[in-house]
Amino acid sequence: MDGMSGPYVIRGSVSLPEAELMWRFSRSSGPGGQHVNTSDSQVELRFDLARTEALPEVWKARALERLASRLVGGVLTVRASEHRSQWRNRETAAIRLAALLAEATAPPPKPRRATKIPRGINERRLRVKKQRAETKRGRQGRDWG
Repeated sequence: MDGMSGPYVIRGSVSLPEAELMWRFSRSSGPGGQHVNTSDSQVELRFDLARTEALPEVWKARALERLASRLVGGVLTVRASEHRSQWRNRETAAIRLAALLAEATAPPPKPRRATKIPRGINERRLRVKKQRAETKRGRQGRDWG
């Protein structure tokens, strides 16, 4: 079961460049039993967003802007330590990184076009409002009881 499960696609034909991923492994906190102090199962995946050639320029600019708060010197870091196996943590980290980049490089949403309220709807609203006012006015000044 060695080797990763193939290229992690960001979007379309663009995927995470295996050569540009920097992995670091350390001991994970939390439960793990007897195995816990001997295995480096926590995974830290680093990706140099500022220097990468794998992303189209437009995407890169977009990602740098949107992920600015998460970057340290142009490098994006993702940690995973949920699983007890390092291999599964590697998978999780890579998937998380791909998802982050996919979201950050997505084209901005189309601006909302203001639409006019149809006249009929407005007139109906005002008519109902008037009727309601009449009903309430009819209740005033009488002694119910």
